[in-house]
Amino acid sequence: MTIQTKFHGELDLDTLTQWTFPKGLPGLEDETAFVLLPIDGNDSFQVMQSVNTPGVALIVANPYTVVSDYSFAIDDPTLELLGIDTQEDLMILSVMSMKAPFESSTINLQAPLIFNIQNHTAKQMILNDTSYSLRTPIGSPAQKGAR
Repeated sequence: MTIQTKFHGELDLDTLTQWTFPKGLPGLEDETAFVLLPIDGNDSFQVMQSVNTPGVALIVANPYTVVSDYSFAIDDPTLELLGIDTQEDLMILSVMSMKAPFESSTINLQAPLIFNIQNHTAKQMILNDTSYSLRTPIGSPAQKGAR
């Protein structure tokens, strides 16, 4: 089976790891299947591409590369929904908002993407801790509480 993507053209879905978001994403509840695609020449970012809608593609990054002291607790409903038993099962990414110039781009630390790498399920979890921002600047030293 092939899928059409926003940035990578047509791809063979059988060669890609498909991630299932059982409840979709906030604001995109009908989008439950995604793949992570590399960005040529950039190891820091990936494209999280919808399997069903070519125009739905989000740039994502490891938030720990932007904020070294980023820390939060995953709530029990998320752990249960994703079937997470150990920390080794986890991969955390955050959605980027890309801008020109690049230094004015931001990362969403308020709603991390939680992935279970064992069963390929994922969820965007909105944190109750409001000390993290939806739009943390990446061009300057990002600190907890940056708005």
